[in-house]
Amino acid sequence: MPSSISCSSDCDHSSLRNGSCVGHGCCHAPIPEGMTSAAIFVDATKNNSRVWDYGKCGYGFIVQKHMYTFNTKDLSTMSKNMSFPVVLDWSVGYTKCKEAKIDNATYLCKENSVCYNAKGSLNGYRCKCSDGFTGNPYLEDGCKDVNECESANLNKCLPEQYCNNTYGSYTCVCSKGFQADAKRGGQCIPLHKSEGRAVIAGIGEGVAGAAVAMIFVYWGAKRRLRIKGRKDYFKKNGGIMLQEMWFTCEDPVNKGKIFTEEELKKATDNFHIDKVIGEGGYGVVYIGTLANKTLVAIKKSKMIDQSQIKQFVNEVIILSQINHPNIVKLLGCCLETHVPLLVYEYITNNTLCHHIHSHATLTLGKRLKIAAETAEALDYMHSSTQIIHRDVKPSNILLDNEFTAKISDFGISRFVPLGQTHLSTSVKGTIGYMDPEYFRTSKLTEKSDVYSFGVVLMELLMGKEIHSLEIPLTAYKGAAEYLTSLMTDDTFVLVLDDQIKKDEYFEVVKCVANIAINCLHLEGKTRPTMTQVKQELERLRRVLLDIEAGSI
Repeated sequence: MPSSISCSSDCDHSSLRNGSCVGHGCCHAPIPEGMTSAAIFVDATKNNSRVWDYGKCGYGFIVQKHMYTFNTKDLSTMSKNMSFPVVLDWSVGYTKCKEAKIDNATYLCKENSVCYNAKGSLNGYRCKCSDGFTGNPYLEDGCKDVNECESANLNKCLPEQYCNNTYGSYTCVCSKGFQADAKRGGQCIPLHKSEGRAVIAGIGEGVAGAAVAMIFVYWGAKRRLRIKGRKDYFKKNGGIMLQEMWFTCEDPVNKGKIFTEEELKKATDNFHIDKVIGEGGYGVVYIGTLANKTLVAIKKSKMIDQSQIKQFVNEVIILSQINHPNIVKLLGCCLETHVPLLVYEYITNNTLCHHIHSHATLTLGKRLKIAAETAEALDYMHSSTQIIHRDVKPSNILLDNEFTAKISDFGISRFVPLGQTHLSTSVKGTIGYMDPEYFRTSKLTEKSDVYSFGVVLMELLMGKEIHSLEIPLTAYKGAAEYLTSLMTDDTFVLVLDDQIKKDEYFEVVKCVANIAINCLHLEGKTRPTMTQVKQELERLRRVLLDIEAGSI
């Protein structure tokens, strides 16, 4: 039922005061929480002709609290075109937190955030960063750790304590020259005032012995806490579930290994910055050397969604059992840390992105080899493992010294259960390579990978990344429309890499470009499958070999 609020003011010129809005020329009324609409009416209860000399109009408007200060001049100079700031109440969706959390695909509160129900008549929910974090709770990795030790206003450490920042919190530790006194609730007291201070030289050895004992007790307690922390992380990250699933695995040869944190710290010199070989939106990659001298790539994820631990474990199981020459082998993982560490085989010759950026020599034969092998890997993933990669791009295609292509980085990949043709999921990927149909509908299908592959295929022909093209913003409507227009106008030759601009290659290159254009159809159902793409690229590789051998 509609409700009303009101206020009134008199028009006595002698009682007007700047800054005062309590009933003399100006009045205000608070808007109740939960209102979804409002109408404003201004009326006069008396004849206003006597105040026309300083204002013939009355005004009513909504404004944010404390954002309007009354000025007597407003009575004569205010215009209907003036604007004021307002704050609108809002919420996400039409369900409360408890119900919203059930559907991970649509739930918007990200890691290190909490959900709270909207107030009043709003039915949805809102998110805020958890205590100890700040930022945007609706973005991936949007809530960042607050360093409470940067300012004394952010922590409650006493002058005799120093602040130690931890993930999402902080601790206060006794400074040098002080020690915690258990009898006083852990209060820091000066060492020279502590009870039992040695004042007789004859008991020096006893004190030294006690000090050594205390050190052992301290390090023992610290070690037990560290072990407990590792066990807690192992359980939280799905370690027990992973052990059980690997125990029942039918193929013992392809079981992954569960590494300890110490093994990987030793392999990377304690994750030294010099060991970083890659960094992206989903984590950091280190090069490491295991005890058996095997080179590995260790990926430290930025965060894992606790609601999807079971899915994470399933994907680790699947990926560890994939033994395909064109997919980077997952050797195992470490679950004793705050976020899981994934251990992959190390590939020696950098990424396709690196070779495109550096304008390295890439013959047409090498480009077709890379394209065909990438297509083979995606076809295998789609048909044999039901995995959709979701982020196919040059930086996720690794090359060895023989330019063998290996697909990597399954950080946002998704497993599609048998019998399903698509997944409804929150949109993730890389702009420029992302399927516009998936972006529009949130429905992830195998054809989403096909689209991304089409962009990569065009980049192989152009020798440059899609982001480096100088496309006028007024004309740019996405990779699909731009690249398709090149083929329609027969101007694609102008953007080809000079290394493959040879007359004898023209027909092969044009066929490859046509494959790319078919992959870039805006509707997924009209795109080819990766099986069809793979077969056509293999055929073109054979044609190219015949051309180079002089058979054609």
